[in-house]
Parts: sequence; structure tokens; C-alpha cells
Amino acid sequence: MQILAIINHPSALPYLIGERIEARGASCHNVNPHAGGVLPQNPDGHAGLLVLGGSMSAADPDYDHIFEPMTTLIRAFHAAEKPVLGVCLGSQLLARSFASAVYPLGDLEVGYVPLELTDAGTKEAVLAGLARRQTIFEWHEDTFDLPTGAELLMTGAICRHQGFRVGATSYGFQCHFEVGASQIETWIEAGRDNLEQHRGARTDAVENQIRSQMSDYAPAAARFARTLADGWMDLVVARAGRDGA
Repeated sequence: MQILAIINHPSALPYLIGERIEARGASCHNVNPHAGGVLPQNPDGHAGLLVLGGSMSAADPDYDHIFEPMTTLIRAFHAAEKPVLGVCLGSQLLARSFASAVYPLGDLEVGYVPLELTDAGTKEAVLAGLARRQTIFEWHEDTFDLPTGAELLMTGAICRHQGFRVGATSYGFQCHFEVGASQIETWIEAGRDNLEQHRGARTDAVENQIRSQMSDYAPAAARFARTLADGWMDLVVARAGRDGA
């Protein structure tokens, strides 16, 4: 069983999600259309779709030549009821796929951030057994409107739309639940210019704060990632079995 993973940045890979996909006996077929990778024309041959993060905006018209085919494919997976999971930029692209606006948040939300499952989120199968309050890593500048009919599953004080489901099989999560401490350390080093743009003289303090947060929150955040990825894979397996895949 193969999951199509759309890569939007070379250092934004499936990571913890990919570990759970492999643990369930499936594999990720990684395609980076920004680096010349060719997206399939339809969902055939893939049991689910994972859309990962990137540093660009989902609303930037300079990327329409990549994002338009991508959102068409997202809608095709959704229509086929093959599960979709969008992470950070991927969640914004999922919202865009259903004609919802993506726009600047007004600031950079970065570091481990307190989040809360909504009442609907506590009843959601892919989040089963998780505590209502979570603290998960974030690094983003944009947010989005919820698609019509979508269910809000997780929320935050700075960015309200942190997790949602549209239909029965498509999920988006703004937070970077897929990364562990080693990936975050790499992002800190590579993303210093972005931090300096938003935090200026406080950049060193922000970097140190994130590193300090890792020991407090990374283990529980990894449990959140495993639970969510396993719950999503349960849905992938059930849908594949229904379709005889």
C-alpha cells in the first residue's frame, strides 16, 4: 500500500508520520513538484495523500503553476474518498482546494504553542484518546478560512484554525506535529533569516526558548503525532479494504 507524499520543501519530509506509515506496512511515494517531480494525474495506485509544509504562501500567485495541479489532485483524492492529510502549508492548500481564502496571520507563530481540541475534536476518531490540551510545534505566517461545511477539530489563541476535517476523509493541521527535536534544530539553523525578519534583536532569545521547550514538550508532541498518524492510517486501511485495494 502506497501513500503519495507531496514535498514542498526539501527539509519538510514525512518524518514522524512517515515512521508510522512504514510501521503499518505501507510506504511513502515522495514527489517534490518544486524540484521537477511529476505529480500523478489521478489517485490511482495510491491509498492516501499526504501534503507537507513549505516556506512559500499557498496564496502566492507565483506558485499557481504548481499549486493548481496540486489542489486538483487533492480534490480528486477527496472525491474518491481516499484519505488526505495536510500539514502546515498542506493544510492551507487543502483549504484552498475548497475555495477558502489563505492570507497572512499578521505575525510569525513559531515554537511550541498551546493548542486545544474542540468538542468535535475530542470525538474525532483520528484523535481518539488524546488529551484536550496539547502543545505542538509551529512555524508559519499564514492562516486560512475553513471550507464550507468543515469541522474545526483543534484551535489556538493566536491562530484559531489549527485542525479541521472536510468531508469524511480529508484532514488539515496547521501545526508541525510531524517533526521531532532533530528536525526542529535543523530548521532553527536554516531559518534564522526568517526569525530575524520577525524577531530582530530577540532572535537569539527565541532560538534558545525553542531549544528549552524541546525537553518539556517534544515527547508528548511525538505521542500526539503517532496517535494522529495511526488514526489516519486506520482510515486509509479501512478505505483501501472497502475499495479492494
